[in-house]
Amino acid sequence: MSAKAKYQEVLNLGEQLGIKDGAVNEEGGVLKIKGTATNQYEKNQIWDKIKEIGGESPSDIQANISVEDTSVYARHTVKSGETLGKIAKHYYGDAMKYKQIFAANTNILKNPDVIHPDQELVIPNL
Repeated sequence: MSAKAKYQEVLNLGEQLGIKDGAVNEEGGVLKIKGTATNQYEKNQIWDKIKEIGGESPSDIQANISVEDTSVYARHTVKSGETLGKIAKHYYGDAMKYKQIFAANTNILKNPDVIHPDQELVIPNL
């Protein structure tokens, strides 16, 4: 199996995330990929998928993924039924980090218990 075939899920995820300036080539059994993610969260998603397929230190792939917007971890558009706690759990794995999301969005949020669908929230770097 070629490295490209092995890591096809990584390439698909990159396409799904809209990774910019992407380049993929395979040399000597090593897949070399590069591109620019919108934010750190998207970059982490790519690396998590690489590790899921190839293990913690895969030798058959080299990835050079840069980040376009380093001022935030991510941006999130609120969906119906979400809470800051659910959003914090999704991005940080810890619902109690909702306080950091609230603090980063006091320009549009007045109460951490009141968010509305279609609001775009900044998910801060921690």
